[in-house]
Amino acid sequence: MLILFLKAAFLIPVTLLPILDPFGNVPVFANLARHMSRDAETRLARQVALNCWFMLLGAMFIGSHVLMFFGISLPIVRIGGGILVAATGWRLLHDEGQNAIRAEVATNQDEVWSEEDFKMRSFYPISFPLTVGPGSIAASITLGANTPTRIVDWVISFGSAALGVALTALVIYLCYRYANRFVALLGSLGTMVLLRLSAFILMCIGIEILWHGIVDLLHEAGVAIG
Repeated sequence: MLILFLKAAFLIPVTLLPILDPFGNVPVFANLARHMSRDAETRLARQVALNCWFMLLGAMFIGSHVLMFFGISLPIVRIGGGILVAATGWRLLHDEGQNAIRAEVATNQDEVWSEEDFKMRSFYPISFPLTVGPGSIAASITLGANTPTRIVDWVISFGSAALGVALTALVIYLCYRYANRFVALLGSLGTMVLLRLSAFILMCIGIEILWHGIVDLLHEAGVAIG
């Protein structure tokens, strides 16, 4: 039982981390938090990791039920999420002014932020969709699709899932906590190149998610794609 518990726990980070790619988002996080103090940056990284923990665990255990309740299929989630991710990548790629978080961070000090404001600013766009996007949400829903019905099995399943998602969130926290140190090693030019490259890859990921959603939707409609 313990071996099965640990296997289930470690299966989650192995599955989700390549999709989440927190290391690839390091320059984006550092750019969004570049005006913050060290303490505020640490706090932001911790809050983002906590947000991701809740979203991933929630997607595993209630995601499929929520989609079923509203009559939303996974292809629709992929299409909507793909558009959102691609739009975020496009905005970061062209650096069109300051988005809401960057503008407010640049003009406000961390001390005047309320706890509620800090949580809201940490959620969009860092937690969602930059870190936890439609791909990781769909993967989480898939991992939790076969939730056992017996109470004992459900408790064990929930415990292993909580541990696995906690390990995933820990990796996210460490990547973002030391984002500026990593960026400092790259220098201004290296950071700009990596940021633009990450933004371009993010936009491509969004387009790929969108395309897979369209293909799945066409398959559901009985349209063959050659």
